[in-house]
Amino acid sequence: MRNGEATPAFSLQDVSRWYASGLVAALRGVSLDIAQGECVAIVGPSGSGKSTLLHLLCGLDRPTSGRVLFEGREPRSVGEWARLRAGRIGFVFQASNLLPTLTAAENVEVPMFGTGRGRRERERRSRELLARVGLAERAAHRPGELSGGERQRVAIARGLANSPGVLLADEPTGNLDSATSAAVLDLLLGLHTQEGMTLVLVTHDGAVAERAGRIVHLLDGRIRDEGPA
Repeated sequence: MRNGEATPAFSLQDVSRWYASGLVAALRGVSLDIAQGECVAIVGPSGSGKSTLLHLLCGLDRPTSGRVLFEGREPRSVGEWARLRAGRIGFVFQASNLLPTLTAAENVEVPMFGTGRGRRERERRSRELLARVGLAERAAHRPGELSGGERQRVAIARGLANSPGVLLADEPTGNLDSATSAAVLDLLLGLHTQEGMTLVLVTHDGAVAERAGRIVHLLDGRIRDEGPA
């Protein structure tokens, strides 16, 4: 960071990630800064390293070499990353990953356990977030009773449970039809604008990527190019 510049939300410094005892390279020497409040789309073909990069950004995976900094600091332990995901970094999975035996409202409450919030505060926050994503009337329904788009909106509400400054979304529209995909994307971009949060989207959909502020193209584990959408 140069004098006068804000600290990036994320900074990847010459990051590589190898699997299978060094036989498979998911990322090779990737360096990337993501600014505070920026909206970035990570694109590339299957196997290019998109999801690996996203998992490294939130500590769900660790680099084989190189450094991953969050707001200028390098988290050193699994516990430190877990605390960041609990309060600072929200995550939305492609398949929503909702707990099937819990209602929509209960799923949204899950990240709030262990944060000091009492039951009434968790319930109030859950209702507020479900209303925000247009699902106030579906709070008592379980995932099996919801459409794909509704499940994804519950997952977004869950990712926002602890008011993170960053939201990471892995193929958030990948399993949805075009109309539902557009609605979910509108929701994510609206939250980014309204909250000023940093939003990082992994997507294979060019139409989704074009609505981000910047596109980063990955190919064979390397950044091929990047620039404004």
